[in-house]
Amino acid sequence: MTTDDKIKDRVRELVKFGEVVLSTKHGRDYPEFVNVDVFYEFKVSGLSFLKTVFKESHPIFIEFLTRCKSPKVSDAGIGLATLKAARKEIENGWLTTVNELISAELFSDFLEMADYLLIQKYKDPAAVIIGSVLEGHLRKLCHKNGIETELEKDGKTEFKKADRLNSDLYTKPVYNKLDNKSITTWLDLRNKAAHGQYGEYNLDQVTLMYQGVLEFITRLR
Repeated sequence: MTTDDKIKDRVRELVKFGEVVLSTKHGRDYPEFVNVDVFYEFKVSGLSFLKTVFKESHPIFIEFLTRCKSPKVSDAGIGLATLKAARKEIENGWLTTVNELISAELFSDFLEMADYLLIQKYKDPAAVIIGSVLEGHLRKLCHKNGIETELEKDGKTEFKKADRLNSDLYTKPVYNKLDNKSITTWLDLRNKAAHGQYGEYNLDQVTLMYQGVLEFITRLR
């Protein structure tokens, strides 16, 4: 199951939970209340989910935080409505679209930084930055194509390394053998830079890496 699938399943669970909360309505006086224990479990679960997925600045998180406050029927109803809105955003792909835009801006900023470093002939930090951007883009391509970016090892969940992501994307196949080989070379150069093997490559090779990664990211979004 991909991360996107897990997010969709979780928001559906929370919507059902919200419906259960409202079903505990009791009392005839205004305002009506729901079960206190169940409400606060719902509130904490909802806040945790929305903060993780949408971040604290998103209107959906703010709406839930500020209006789903006490075990009143009206507050629980607002909380449920907010989660339904979140479900719609997620299932219609709007969350992915926003994240892709943010990722694209960050990648652009980092690549501009790498370009500046290359102009100043600082090949080593440039190589590390370009390699990090490449790895981030590989993870994005995996998410987009239903490929897991995590694996279970000794009972623990770990992120797959970049070379494994490259292999999985080629096997899918998301790109061809030529791209696969180029990425292998770029990742090897990044690893040399990250481990202080500065004499194993030169400025021209890092410049070619920059140009290749930029073209790859532009072509495969």
